Amino acid sequence: MHRSGTASPTTRRRLILVVAGACVIPVGLTARFLVGGWAGDAAGGVLYAVMVYLLMAFIAPRWRPAVVAVTALGFCWAVELLQLTPLPHDLGSVFPPARLVLGTTFVAGDLIAYAAGAVAACLADHYLSWLRRAPIPTAVGDAS
Repeated sequence: MHRSGTASPTTRRRLILVVAGACVIPVGLTARFLVGGWAGDAAGGVLYAVMVYLLMAFIAPRWRPAVVAVTALGFCWAVELLQLTPLPHDLGSVFPPARLVLGTTFVAGDLIAYAAGAVAACLADHYLSWLRRAPIPTAVGDAS
């Protein structure tokens, strides 16, 4: 807590990231299970990268958005490239929820979806950070 009794900027940022993650997860699961074909795959990939971005930003809340985006994108690409091995499939056979996190089949198009998700999350984070710092305009003729 700050001296004024309010949460620190880092704590507020983490709270916002948790709320955003709580919104992204159901949308991502809906895209995964209810939207079919290419659109569902692309939306799932974008939202997966957004969720990884939120997790990275939660872990390192003071990192600049671009650093978080590059780190999240690297993680997503590493997970996708891991799908070229039998490891994700084997883990999914033992623990089925692992399939949601690691996937089972390499799809090159997912690499593009991950990049789009990381860039979108970075731009949204940067914009929201800018809004928090922007001065609040006063009404015309306001004496304060």
